Amino acid sequence: MSLHPTLQPYADAWTHSIEAISELVQPLAEGEWNQRTPCPSWSVRDVVSHVIGLDCEMLGDPRPIHTLPRDLFHVTNDHQRYTEMQVDVRRHHTAPEMTSELEYTVIRRNRQLRNDSRDPGTKVRGPLGTELTLEESMRTHAFNVWVHEQDLRAALGRPGNLDSPGAHVARDVLLAQLPRVIAEDAGAPRSSAIIFDVHGPVEFLRTVRVDIQGRGTLETAPALGPAAVFTLPWETYVRLACGRVTPEGVADRLKADGEPALVEAILANFTVTH
Repeated sequence: MSLHPTLQPYADAWTHSIEAISELVQPLAEGEWNQRTPCPSWSVRDVVSHVIGLDCEMLGDPRPIHTLPRDLFHVTNDHQRYTEMQVDVRRHHTAPEMTSELEYTVIRRNRQLRNDSRDPGTKVRGPLGTELTLEESMRTHAFNVWVHEQDLRAALGRPGNLDSPGAHVARDVLLAQLPRVIAEDAGAPRSSAIIFDVHGPVEFLRTVRVDIQGRGTLETAPALGPAAVFTLPWETYVRLACGRVTPEGVADRLKADGEPALVEAILANFTVTH
């Protein structure tokens, strides 16, 4: 009984990030759990609660029966209500309660992964009663946990792991969204090409081509005469795509050449997750 080879990179990425999170929060004093993170409206405690909740969902645990307070003004839709449930139910937990629940959840998840021989195409439960494949679920989970590790690092002033296994999963997840962002959300012109030149711990050069039908595709070959070129560090790319910063907030780290209205439309639609 062992994990399917296709799933192993996602398990490895999750393990690396969750161990880093445990290490980051283990020594925190009670007050430090209340520090703000770049994740909108969430403290260190909230982010760790969310990570614990995500793993409980992966384990198939029943969801908490809990009524959200009415004054959570950052919660405005069903998806946010669904996500906030696992967070709010732990808002009054002490530091020892948080670290011991995290530790126990990690032990249970490690045991689950060791004994999991399911096919990557197996259908599993997703948020709000959706269904997705085990592979999609594990990829998204590895991505989420790495992004939240980065939230905690930013809040605690402990940068690192920008090139860890989770970072490479994040690169692939975010790049998969680019054609939609460019062609559909930003409405880039047909028969155009947009280049992203990303440098730092994770480097890549990618072109999104928009065909005559207005469909976007991702390519590794650079384009001649692109409609726009974006040059930025990896960390800035992640923080923009995950809604942690605004384009204005990182203007000093972001170089964008091209038709101003197109550049503005792409940056306005660049956030693909929160």
